[in-house]
Amino acid sequence: MIQSSKTPVPFQSNRKYSVLEILQFIVLSCLILYFGKTLFIPLSFSLLISFILYPICKWMETKNINKGIAIVSCILGVTLLLGSVIYLLFAQFSEFLNEWQSLRAKLTDTINQLSVFLFERLDISVEKQSEFIKNTLDNSGSQAFSILRNTAYSLSESLFILLMIPVFSALILYHRQMLSNALYELFPPERKGTIHEILVETIHAYYNFIKGMLMVYLIVGLLNSVGLLIIGVPHPFLFGFIASILTFIPYVGIMISSLLPIAVSWITYNSIWYPLGVILVFSIVQALEAYIIFPFAVGSRLKINTLVIIIVVIVGGILWGAAGMILFIPFISIVKLIADRTPSLKTLSVLLGDGEQKKSSK
Repeated sequence: MIQSSKTPVPFQSNRKYSVLEILQFIVLSCLILYFGKTLFIPLSFSLLISFILYPICKWMETKNINKGIAIVSCILGVTLLLGSVIYLLFAQFSEFLNEWQSLRAKLTDTINQLSVFLFERLDISVEKQSEFIKNTLDNSGSQAFSILRNTAYSLSESLFILLMIPVFSALILYHRQMLSNALYELFPPERKGTIHEILVETIHAYYNFIKGMLMVYLIVGLLNSVGLLIIGVPHPFLFGFIASILTFIPYVGIMISSLLPIAVSWITYNSIWYPLGVILVFSIVQALEAYIIFPFAVGSRLKINTLVIIIVVIVGGILWGAAGMILFIPFISIVKLIADRTPSLKTLSVLLGDGEQKKSSK
């Protein structure tokens, strides 16, 4: 990055934007983000990784390590970390498959008991039950092709994103000087100091974001473990923290990580209430993580109020799905950095802030 000895100059703008112009800008931005998500999602993850790895690469280069070797080493380290999480995911699924024979016997026995219960208590004959199951399967079968097609599309899109993220990250790190120079050229020379300051603080904001995420995983792991311990599931801390780590993979991670404790509790206690208890514990913790723990832990480190974090998480989920719920948080922190240095955006800066600046000025 270019160092500037000039005092940063805040962005000056005397123009006042109308409500209609602001709404048009918001709608246009949402449309671009939604229809361009195939490009913007891997590019955004790559920017996140690049900002995190930049200080490490810079330190390695000061030790006379080749720039390309430093970048490749950092990217490989992140890839190995992600690979370890994916391996943990498949290991959980493999353990579940090992328990499948015992679980299938339990499931068959439970279905038979349910059938007897329906016949004895509700006077629903076995023929009616079979007919209901047959109709349900027929209706589900008519939608099977659509489900398979959507699943195949989602998997191919996820594979594309996973392949492009390390490529984009390496290129951004390698061409970082050129990209920062191009960014400086977009603004008048007297504003280069402010742009440089925003870039530096953006890197710090992303570090704080990662610290907040680590705190979230620790809290979620403890809550999962305590919940499983209360209902009596064997190895509660092992299952609790594995489920916490695998929440890194949205939706799929928590579903697969819950399979093994569900199977173990059902086989151990021979009761359906324990698997239902596991599902209840994980559901409650996930709800707390999404709407309380994550906004509070991350928002407090990024100096953004919790209400804004919750709104951003919801909007990110609408536009980009699970990826948006993660990526839009550091995005809004960059918006706040710009708003803090732009007098015409002072209202936005106050709305996004957590009120600490006002307290400290008294």
